[in-house]
Amino acid sequence: MRFRAEGIVFKGLPFGEADMIMTIFTREKGFVRAFAKSPRKTKSRFGSALEPFSYIRLSLWGKENAELPKLIQADIIHPFQKLREELGCFLRISEIFEMTSMLIPEHVRQPGLFNMLIDTLKMQEADCKNPKAILCYKIKMLAAAGFMPRLSGCGRCESTGRRFHFREGSVLCDNCGGQNNPVNEFELSQGAIKLFETLRLWDWNKLNRVVPTTTLAKELNMLLDLHIRYRLEKGLKTRDFIEKIRT
Repeated sequence: MRFRAEGIVFKGLPFGEADMIMTIFTREKGFVRAFAKSPRKTKSRFGSALEPFSYIRLSLWGKENAELPKLIQADIIHPFQKLREELGCFLRISEIFEMTSMLIPEHVRQPGLFNMLIDTLKMQEADCKNPKAILCYKIKMLAAAGFMPRLSGCGRCESTGRRFHFREGSVLCDNCGGQNNPVNEFELSQGAIKLFETLRLWDWNKLNRVVPTTTLAKELNMLLDLHIRYRLEKGLKTRDFIEKIRT
């Protein structure tokens, strides 16, 4: 059976001398893995369509719900080549790709998240150092995965709180949270909480109205990264690499 879809190339794993196992996030079926014949050959019919971040129109061949269908066609809709050319930009996008692939299960259709990822890539291509799109995408991705952190009030009594408890996945007030434990908590400023709620509630099309300070964007991004790491129960390879090259 032939299946057509639009997808974003996440990664390719070499298989044999010239073949690859591709991981592609599709609008129609969520994450799929597919076998690609000889894309590493110089005269491959896939050309550059299977480069990371490429937005493609693809065709798969195989039995319905096959674990590893064959990728028989891939045509570029938008290459997002610029995102691969600057190291910092490449690493930031690679990080959200890694987070998404680890938190969103295979074969779960996520058309809203797919569209938002396309918009995120376009915004980063226009301004790679703008933190808003990636911040907002992380929040929406956590919601789609069922791991949205709660910052609007204490997760137990709903009173005001600023200390985020990773085990609870929520802010807790001083009464409910007990004594400070810096290892398992993250104290947030009111500004970071307000920024989170704005990005969580606002429509994506209104994102250009949000102008966070660099300090607040870094604070919120740190909280989201630590929350994701806690939920995954392990670090991210991209984040570890970023920290390694900084030292």
